[in-house]
Amino acid sequence: MMINYLFSDLDGTLLNPAGVVSQTNIAAIKAKELPMTLVSARAPIEMLAPIKALDLTGPQIAFNGGLVFTYEDNVIKPLQIHPLAQQRARMLLAFVSETFSDVSLSCYTQDNWYTERIDRGVLAEQALTGQSPIITSYEQLLADEDNACFKIMMMSLDVEKLSQLATALKQLDYQDISVKLSGQTYLEVTSKQAQKSSGIAFIKDYYHLETATTAAFGDGENDLPMFESVGTAIVMANAMPEIQRVGQWVTKSNAEDGVAHALKTYL
Repeated sequence: MMINYLFSDLDGTLLNPAGVVSQTNIAAIKAKELPMTLVSARAPIEMLAPIKALDLTGPQIAFNGGLVFTYEDNVIKPLQIHPLAQQRARMLLAFVSETFSDVSLSCYTQDNWYTERIDRGVLAEQALTGQSPIITSYEQLLADEDNACFKIMMMSLDVEKLSQLATALKQLDYQDISVKLSGQTYLEVTSKQAQKSSGIAFIKDYYHLETATTAAFGDGENDLPMFESVGTAIVMANAMPEIQRVGQWVTKSNAEDGVAHALKTYL
């Protein structure tokens, strides 16, 4: 069956290691003339550059499915939201701050990025996304119920430390959260309802899409729900072997314009 809709992860997939969409990928996507939704763990503010580069006007998916939005007239307009419960966000931020204090910690609302301190992880993320965090106390931030937290992000170059933190968070056994690694250096907590699959389900219903006519590109553990929601799953060569095994196709890496290669070769 012909593919008539594309979904794509950003980091490690559509974006090259410098964090931008290459001209090769842009040209290949525009040549296909197919609608595309970006499906990312990123916040909307961190997705705007690729949205603009690709001239995308339809719904996009942020926070691993925690927010489906459109970007119109320089305004983020939410279509579906699944933030963390406010009390849960407070508990999680306190837990990580106290038990894994050497891990870089920050959180996101719909429109802003917050942290209590600038560290190496925050500086690296700032360089990658071009965004600057607002420095504040999490207690003060979340005292306002209007400041809904969509994502808690932890970063570390110590892969074993991040794995230990993931295990510790899962052992808390909170049934309302989702804990997922994004690449090898990011660990992210969102609402249990914030799955890439839930965002894609919204888009499929929005456009009355048949699953078999959809394809998705991705590279990480958090892309597995997305792959299960589409007809054709294409995995990047830079993905871990266990992720590659779920794809119908394994394309070149994100450093080699793997999305463009797949569009020209497989679709």
